[in-house]
Amino acid sequence: MTRGLALWVLALLLAFLLPGAPRSHPLGSFPWLTALQVLVLLLAMALLALFLTGWLGPKLGHGRALALWEAIPDLLWGGLALALWPAAWGPPAFTTLAMAFLLAALPGELRWLAQTLPEEFPVPAAWGREATCLSRRMALRHLAPRWLGARLPLWLTATLVLERLLGIRGPGSDWMMRVAFRDRVGMGLWLLGFASLWALFQREKA
Repeated sequence: MTRGLALWVLALLLAFLLPGAPRSHPLGSFPWLTALQVLVLLLAMALLALFLTGWLGPKLGHGRALALWEAIPDLLWGGLALALWPAAWGPPAFTTLAMAFLLAALPGELRWLAQTLPEEFPVPAAWGREATCLSRRMALRHLAPRWLGARLPLWLTATLVLERLLGIRGPGSDWMMRVAFRDRVGMGLWLLGFASLWALFQREKA
């Protein structure tokens, strides 16, 4: 915990010591609505990943179906959403395409969770289905905070690709703009937000 906090403090210092003068450019307000949509979708994906991992167990990480799902290129999901979207409805919303890209990211998260679960043979499988499910729930209860704390900041800024494709401003493009224009206060607030999420999940893990 102490080392992690020291790293976040170091990241804050580096953000304020970043070379280059601030550029006079109107950055605008933070895209709260888009960030809220992204956060809801990410939490929904996290809950789905935890549910599927708890239901299928460690064997999910070695399944052929997951490997086939994971082999599909990310952009193909976006193209599929565009192809199936009725033209009479107009262009698809940001949330629709975000869901398509999250479906592309889901198998990798499922594999990480499944492969970190403890083995179930010979025990607790020998004690029956109820004992096996209890073992999975206990393992996921300890894994989930660490997994979310490590992945959520990455997911929030990984939406940059989708934002660039659609020409909208979201969490990813907001972060990149503040780095590009040397908005040190904005970068500091971003890092404080990430550090707060990390500390929250560390507390839950403890």
